[in-house]
Amino acid sequence: MRSNKVRLNCGITMPLLGFGTFSFPYDSHKTQLAVQTALKMGYRHFDTAQVYGSEPAVGYALSQSILHQTVDRQDFFVTSKLWGSDHHDPVSALNRTLKEVGMEYIDMYLVHWPVKLKPWAWYTMPNEEDFEQNLEMEKTWAGMERCLDLGLCRSIGVSNFSTTKLIRLMDVASVPPAVNQVEMHPMWRQAKLRGVCAEYNIHVSAYSPLGGPGNAWGSTSVVDNPIIQSIALKHQLTPAQVALNWGLSKGCSMIVKSFNRNRMLENIQALDMKLDDRDITEIDKLEERKIMRAEVYVNDTTSPYKTIEQLWDGEI
Repeated sequence: MRSNKVRLNCGITMPLLGFGTFSFPYDSHKTQLAVQTALKMGYRHFDTAQVYGSEPAVGYALSQSILHQTVDRQDFFVTSKLWGSDHHDPVSALNRTLKEVGMEYIDMYLVHWPVKLKPWAWYTMPNEEDFEQNLEMEKTWAGMERCLDLGLCRSIGVSNFSTTKLIRLMDVASVPPAVNQVEMHPMWRQAKLRGVCAEYNIHVSAYSPLGGPGNAWGSTSVVDNPIIQSIALKHQLTPAQVALNWGLSKGCSMIVKSFNRNRMLENIQALDMKLDDRDITEIDKLEERKIMRAEVYVNDTTSPYKTIEQLWDGEI
């Protein structure tokens, strides 16, 4: 059985399976119940973000579990993210997050996107007038490092960064990012990015490891793929378990999101299973297509990214 944790470059360990808490439409009560159920099942990594709106529900569910002595604070790992409208002041943003989750610190704080927005643009779909032209990642990252120095978080990282943006960040960072959380699944395998992250000892964490079925932007193309389904049949697994096992075999952590009890159980059971080398080779031959393309951050007037290729530095 594989280890269920990974040691990050900052020295702390992170559970390999994370429980995602983005949902639309958002329902606080359902999120609280899902987090409490996930804890009982053995999930120990909870992924949230300021822009998801789920920080208070995650915090309440976890604090209730501490109160009832189900878990101690050091038993679980919380990740949250800096939204584009807070790039000018990550310390204040993280202090707000800590107030929302009701904790003295979180375990991981990520720059959500390499996109800087005006301070008022706190929503997921920015308008044309909401963009800042200059990303100034050096200043943003200095703020992230300050969060670490102040003990507001135990590690810092990024999300949705291409290899080019990651290498540029490494040129100005005093503290390297511990994690790059990106879309990754059998049909978007991120081989180039994983190679660069390995060189810099940056851990790759996969969101939408099943292709995001159930999300408005997501797809069932991963779990419906005939190769994935045939491998599942061979091992008496589900297609979701095959997809998760493929990602785990690459040394990556998986952020899974389902509030359905059966699927939650199915996902966590994937930690106890393993594919053979032939399965991995077959999956590695599948045609690739990025699902989360993020066209909303591209426009030819106010965004620094005039094309989708610029946002992803041609890695799309």
